[in-house]
Amino acid sequence: MKLHSDSFSDGNAIDAAFAFGKIDPKHHVGLSTNRNPHLAWSDAPSGTRSFAVICHDPDVPSQPDDVNQEGREVPSSLPRIDFFHWVLVDLPPDCTALAAGEFSHAVTPKGKSGPAALHGGRHGINDYTGWFAQDHDMSGDYYGYDGPCPPWNDSIVHHYVFTVFALDVAELGVTGRFTGADARKAMQGHVLAQASLTGTYTLNPRLA
Repeated sequence: MKLHSDSFSDGNAIDAAFAFGKIDPKHHVGLSTNRNPHLAWSDAPSGTRSFAVICHDPDVPSQPDDVNQEGREVPSSLPRIDFFHWVLVDLPPDCTALAAGEFSHAVTPKGKSGPAALHGGRHGINDYTGWFAQDHDMSGDYYGYDGPCPPWNDSIVHHYVFTVFALDVAELGVTGRFTGADARKAMQGHVLAQASLTGTYTLNPRLA
């Protein structure tokens, strides 16, 4: 199975157009256009009954103490955890491409609606749901795609892994307000093939 994108190339930087946040010299971070990137895949195995798409960042700090704090930098030695940016399941087997900006083209305070998605798919919530849970102006259920916005003072460049899974079920066994972890668990034993692309992004001017 093969995966490619017209929006970024594997191992290289993602443009700010596909990010939630962009560098702002005055305020560290400003809102960006938050478009989902183009993805297209081919050579799925016979027996594929649906596709799922997951984007996650494995480089998120496991402790928030230094995150976005003036005069401090998140150390590279800090253990890192997954942060899900996009969870999309139940795409039909004849769907083999997602257009840039088709699922997201702006930051939506309090999150985009779901779980119903284009092409008959279903969106899970991404991890901005938890990130903004205590923010009165932004809290809500963040369905669908919301792009990169790593800490502006992180000492490492973050990696964003887009993976398409070919599944042997037409509908994944998740319901309602499901997460990336829920989708991964439900896919166990049903993955016929998968393919990934990784893009990089930083909001640290020293690394950009």
